[in-house]
Formats: sequence, C-alpha cells, structure tokens
Amino acid sequence: MIALEGLTKRFPGAGAPAVDALSLDVAAGEICVLIGPSGCGKTTTMRMINRMIEPDAGRIRIAGNDVTRVDPVALRRSVGYVIQQVGLFPHMTIAQNVATVPKLLGWDAPRIAARVDALLERVHMDPARFRDRYPRELSGGQKQRVGVARALAADPPVMLMDEPFGALDPITRTALQDEFLRILRELGKTIVFVTHDIDEALKMGTRVAILRAGRLVQYAKPEALLARPADAFVAEFVGADRALKRLALLRVADFATRDVGAPSGVPMEAPRVAADASLRDALAVLLAKDADAARVVDAGGASAGTLTLAAIRAAAATPRDDAAGA
Repeated sequence: MIALEGLTKRFPGAGAPAVDALSLDVAAGEICVLIGPSGCGKTTTMRMINRMIEPDAGRIRIAGNDVTRVDPVALRRSVGYVIQQVGLFPHMTIAQNVATVPKLLGWDAPRIAARVDALLERVHMDPARFRDRYPRELSGGQKQRVGVARALAADPPVMLMDEPFGALDPITRTALQDEFLRILRELGKTIVFVTHDIDEALKMGTRVAILRAGRLVQYAKPEALLARPADAFVAEFVGADRALKRLALLRVADFATRDVGAPSGVPMEAPRVAADASLRDALAVLLAKDADAARVVDAGGASAGTLTLAAIRAAAATPRDDAAGA
C-alpha cells in the first residue's frame, strides 16, 4: 500500500540529511511504527508521505501511485492524519470537526451527518451527548477519540498517526491503545505510526522500523526485532529486558498443553490464567503464587489446558520460526 523509495530530505544548514535514502514497504492493513532517537527522521519521514514536507529525492507510492506528482492538497484530503495535540478547531462543534474533510470533498449534508454519528459511535462517544459539544468541553482522551474519528471521516485507506497518545496519562493511554488497535484492525487501514516509546511501538506495530541518523537500521515484526536485533544499537534501544517484552507479545493459548480429561500433575488450587492473556501476564501470576504451573481457561471459564513455568522459560529463550521474518 505504501512504498518509500530512496526518500531523502536535507534541511538548510544541516550537516547531514534528516532522512537519508530511506526505502521501505508497508503492506495493506499493516501498522508500520517509526521509532528511533530524537532527530532520527521519523516525523520528517511521516510528514513527507502526505507532503507536508517535500522530499528532496526519492519517491512515495500509495497504492502504486507516485504521490510526489499529484496535487498535495488533494493528497492530504485522501490520507487520515492524527497528531499528539489533536488539533481540533475550537470554534467548531465535535460534529463539525469530524465533518471537516467530507465537507471539503463535497458530500451532501445527510451523508455527512450519518458518517459523523457512525464514527462517534465507533470511538465510543454517544452522538446525542457529544455531537454538539465543543473541544473545550472534552477530556484529553475524548479529544483524541474525536481526532481519530475526524481522520477516519472520509474513509481513507492510509492513516498517519504522529505520537497520538503521547500527551495522555498512562491509564488513558493504555485504554486508547487497546481501543484503537481494535478499531483499526476491524477497518483494515494501513497505518504509519510515529512514537518515541518502544513499548508502544511493540504493542501497536505489525512491523517496526528503527531509524538512526536518518537511516533505516532494522525493519521487522515486533517479535523478530526482540528475538534478533540487527546490531548492538538495536539491542540497546529495545532494552535489556527484551525477553520479557517478547513474552508480552505471545499468547498463553499458543503455549499451553492441551489436556485429555482431567489435567494431570496440576493441583486443583493452581492459579488460573486466561487463554488470551500474554505469557508475561501468566508469568506474573505464577511468580506471585509461587507456582510451577497454571490452569488455562477460555473466555467461558472452561478448561483449555495447562501452562508451565518451564514452557514460559522455553518461549523466552527460543524465538518462534515465524519471528525470523523481517
């Protein structure tokens, strides 16, 4: 869906390019997270995709079309954009903010009204309660929801998200990350997401691009990034606790032993863990209970097997075969 080919940007007076011959592909439906140290070029790269910053060299293709040769205003109206400070128009109601791009595209009023209500419902904001409010009447998390609704308004195939949760408190941030992952995966959008938080990158991305001094150092699935860092810089950047971070990406159900009949060797008082929980959460339960094994239960509470501490250790030490893909 998105292809960057030799993308380069040098700002006047800078000793080196902000982005230096960057090439990467983002498949349809993927969430590509750009991350790296300050000044690595991640935000510049994202802004070149919708030509808020013009590249000096290279090409940007969206769905096969070279967008460096199209009208930049029309391009921006076809790409959803969410920023950290949201950027809602304070003099407009929530409905008017969400309707901004559809109105520019010439949609009729009934179609716009229906789209606004549908999107507010999707981001868990009752249209009857919020449609006619103003941004000053919303919390930070509510404003961010409206920002995402506005970016989705014209149903763009591609969305750019520039540290959208960076200004939120940790509890609100985690809740919105979970909510928007669900929404974006349901809608099948292709996302380029910028963050400075490695934990957020690993959680949100289907693939993560680590940049350094304007160059791409490694581009891989989160588990592959943690299992096989390309070099010492990547290993240090993702953190010394990368084995624990990998466990947060793995599901209990994939490592549980299926029991035939009653679970053998696991006492009845053993702790229980949900099949859809992460191995990291399961490890925390086992350590808290000083247990070597847990009963795994499905969403309905029925037995779904057992999970041992040894299985978690093996998962942390041995990357899965499908984690090798870059």
